[in-house]
Amino acid sequence: MQKQVSFEKAYKTKYPEQIVIVVAKDKNGKANPVTLGWTMIASYEPAMMAIGVYKGHYSVKCIRHSKCFTLVYPSVDMAKAALFFGEHSGRDTDKLAQFNTKTTPAKKIDSVLLTDAVANFECRLVKQIATGDHITFFGEVVCAHINKKPKKRLYSLGTGHKVGAAR
Repeated sequence: MQKQVSFEKAYKTKYPEQIVIVVAKDKNGKANPVTLGWTMIASYEPAMMAIGVYKGHYSVKCIRHSKCFTLVYPSVDMAKAALFFGEHSGRDTDKLAQFNTKTTPAKKIDSVLLTDAVANFECRLVKQIATGDHITFFGEVVCAHINKKPKKRLYSLGTGHKVGAAR
């Protein structure tokens, strides 16, 4: 049985929710990570992933400039970094340097991989669509990486920036 409620009330039933970190370089070549909750696999052949980014985020400019992005599945070891990346703007902060995040150059795009992550997907921007207050970016996966050591993936567990492993 279902009952009608507001969108806001029903929306809160989404937890645990997957989160990703997206990295794109700005016009000065600085890699800018942002933590996002809205992501999906958009196609299997060709492999494509999509992300929803608030239209006012600095990351929108970075993705549009670089025409590529790294989509990262963060590990639980990256919880503090993921929160930091989501709470600070790359307009005035070098987030990777500020948090001392380990990176390695991407293989096929002009970006970086986050080495402590569960997985990294190198994506070339193929389409963007304005969707209300967000921009949905679609990227073709041109290279994928997984961690050599098994790691648990980080999820959003509820409102108020609660993150951890899904149970």
